[in-house]
Amino acid sequence: MIKDILVHIPTERPMRPVIDGSISLAANLNAHLDAVAVGYVASSTAYVMEGGAAVAAIFEMERERAMERAGTALSVFELEAKNAGIAYSCHPIGAIPADGASAVGAMARLYDLSVVLQPDPDQGSFDNDLPSEILFQSGGPVLFLPHIHRGALKTERIGLCWDGSRVAARAMRDAMPLLMRADEIVILAVNETDAAPGEATADALAKHLARQGLSTRIVGVAAMRADIQPAILSLAADETLDLLVMGGYGHSRLQERFLGGVTRAMLQSMTVPTLMSH
Repeated sequence: MIKDILVHIPTERPMRPVIDGSISLAANLNAHLDAVAVGYVASSTAYVMEGGAAVAAIFEMERERAMERAGTALSVFELEAKNAGIAYSCHPIGAIPADGASAVGAMARLYDLSVVLQPDPDQGSFDNDLPSEILFQSGGPVLFLPHIHRGALKTERIGLCWDGSRVAARAMRDAMPLLMRADEIVILAVNETDAAPGEATADALAKHLARQGLSTRIVGVAAMRADIQPAILSLAADETLDLLVMGGYGHSRLQERFLGGVTRAMLQSMTVPTLMSH
């Protein structure tokens, strides 16, 4: 059951995709939606010199400006949330990037789902780092919305990426509230003959979901590792899928990030809203 959702509202990037997507999702699920925005204080401001009332005053001034930027972003969200009639609250944060990432990552641990904007590799922004930090720090599912996304989020046709791995299984379980509401579920069996254990095949998954009352259809995805992500997105287009569900590989620190190849490629070139679990 998804009844408590967190959405990260960017302060340095377009916010409309996550505002429209998260509010429509919360309305459809009758869920509470909390919005968090981080106004960033430059790290150099905090560490120019040690001690001194003057330095503390400068930092506090920068933090207040950061809080204002966060509040401005949240005011746009709040207007739309009020118009939609959903239950919501707003959480502005002013902090250096590392502290902001830690705060939002910890906050996300208490929500059923987090909604974030797809990172944009062509933009140098701290808002690009935070979505993957939430994925690796939250311990729960994260819904990435493409920066090309417009309007309400649809979840009628869901593609479930399956390779028999632990993270794929985690994503499947985390997405169950959405799978239960879907009109069609397509299992995308990724390189099954090479990857999936015999006990965790796509057929076995289909039988498991059938016991949950869910009807599925299996489509095979066979590709070299570098071509898996394009193959998945090609099938998503062919099948007119509204949402992809997949495991998120890798681990992350703000200054040192290691992502699995398919995860990295998906975050860089995402055309369909994608729910990931790590």
